[in-house]
Amino acid sequence: MLKGKVAIVTGSTSGIGLGIAKELATLGADLVLNGLGDAGEIEAIRSGIERKRGVRVIHDGADMSKERAVRGLIARTVEKFGRLDILVNNAGIQFTAPVEEFPAAKWNAILEINLSAAFHGIAAAVPQMKKQRWGRIVNIASTHGLVASTHKAAYVAAKHGLVGLTKVVGLEAAGSGVTCNAVCPGWVRTPLVEKQISDIAVQRSISQKEATKELLAEKQPTLEFVSPEQLGGTVAFLCSPAADQITGTAISVDGGWTAQ
Repeated sequence: MLKGKVAIVTGSTSGIGLGIAKELATLGADLVLNGLGDAGEIEAIRSGIERKRGVRVIHDGADMSKERAVRGLIARTVEKFGRLDILVNNAGIQFTAPVEEFPAAKWNAILEINLSAAFHGIAAAVPQMKKQRWGRIVNIASTHGLVASTHKAAYVAAKHGLVGLTKVVGLEAAGSGVTCNAVCPGWVRTPLVEKQISDIAVQRSISQKEATKELLAEKQPTLEFVSPEQLGGTVAFLCSPAADQITGTAISVDGGWTAQ
């Protein structure tokens, strides 16, 4: 379905981003992976996807907190592959604290990576996509782009902003062959969530298993985590012809969280 297309997935050396990247590669897209980590591990991931899926895969370590680096990532991709068809803005960080104790440096870092990076990437990618008369921008927001939780001022603000940015770009690109949508996952078992489970276990003096159940029971009615593979499937659907008229919208993949 995506043979001949070129996709960038930011924050794709692990977790959600890697799940999405693998799904796009399975459908034939050439990939630009982006993210931090051990160079040897990243190379193993890159070469493994290239070998198993039969697509071209490169890694670009652009720092998503820097405007010039983000825009440079787009420019280098177009220079290397001659086109850019799919941009998945997935890179994100988290920090929790009450608002009156929230460090300004953490606020700034979360907004830079979770919101501003998407803006800079989109702004640089849209002209190329419009020239091609086809493009898919998918912003990985969060249930926290639609509802709030305590102690997550920066994350909730950034993800709400990302949903708003999605709507604006969807409207501005309407009729050009370019769509922009947000995917809003609930709890996914990533390192970020593992830390929250561990914190609950310590605070409540309970086991990891009990803490996991407690975390899910509070928000996610299915009592099951969303998987990176499921999110990859959602992104793939948004890149399919069936989604040609879906733009400027937020799709919840949250086990019923926001239905409550």
